[in-house]
Amino acid sequence: MRSCYREYRDASGKIYAADSLLGELERDRKQNKTIVFTNGCFDVLHRGHVEYLQFCRRQGDVVVVGLNSDRSVKTIKGPDRPINGQQDRAAILAALEAVDYVTIFDEPTPLNLIMKVRPDVLVKGEDWAQKGVVGREFVESYGGTVALAPLVSGRSSTSTIEKIQSLEVES
Repeated sequence: MRSCYREYRDASGKIYAADSLLGELERDRKQNKTIVFTNGCFDVLHRGHVEYLQFCRRQGDVVVVGLNSDRSVKTIKGPDRPINGQQDRAAILAALEAVDYVTIFDEPTPLNLIMKVRPDVLVKGEDWAQKGVVGREFVESYGGTVALAPLVSGRSSTSTIEKIQSLEVES
C-alpha cells in the first residue's frame, strides 16, 4: 500500500513537499524506524556526496534529505550557483538508494524543517563541528543525536566547478 501512495505523490516516489512528508514519517515512526535527517545544496553531485549519504543510511532506517532551494543556494554560494536547478538536484538525490525522501526548503537554514521532521539522528559533515550544527540543540532536547560524517578529501562541488572552469579557459 505504501509504495502505491508514494508513486502517486511523485514519479520517483521520494520527493515530497514538507507537509506531505510528515505523514510518511509518521507511518515510519509507527513501525519503529529510526529517522535520519541531513540537508545541503547537493549542487554538482560527486563521490563525497555519495559517501556522505551512505554514512547517513548507516545511522538509521529512513534517510530524509532537506534540499536547499535554488534561491537559498544563491544566497549561500553566490549568484552563479546553483549549477543544477532544484528539481534536477532533487531527482538525482531521489535516484540514490541511500535516500528515502527528499524535500526542498527555501529558508536560510533548515531549522524549521528539522523542527517539523523531528529526526532521531541529525547528520552533517565533520566540517560543521566548529561552525555549529544547525538544529543540534533542538534534536538533543528530545533525546535525538547528532552524527558528524567524515569528509572525502579533495571532493567538493566548488572544487569540481573550478576544475571544469579551468578546463574551459585552457581550450
